[in-house]
Amino acid sequence: MSDRSTKRLSAEELDAELARLEAMRDEDIDTSDIPEITDAQWKTAIRGRDRTIEVTLPVYATTIEWFKNNSENADFKSEINRVLRQYVIDAVRKAG
Repeated sequence: MSDRSTKRLSAEELDAELARLEAMRDEDIDTSDIPEITDAQWKTAIRGRDRTIEVTLPVYATTIEWFKNNSENADFKSEINRVLRQYVIDAVRKAG
């Protein structure tokens, strides 16, 4: 790894680095260590970051208690969201 990727750049250095990268042609970028994306991977890709919305829905009390008692940092709502998100990702992949 070069010093360029590990040291903190000044604003001027950052501007110069961004200009250098912007001027590069696609064929000059070394992608030899990046695997190709397959058509199957594109079919199950989820684009960008999703936004969250507040919802009210009935959930069994025992389910909520389990998440409250088993979630890291007492953030059970985020853990429920993560589990639901993973379920959707798995379902999309299975259908793909």
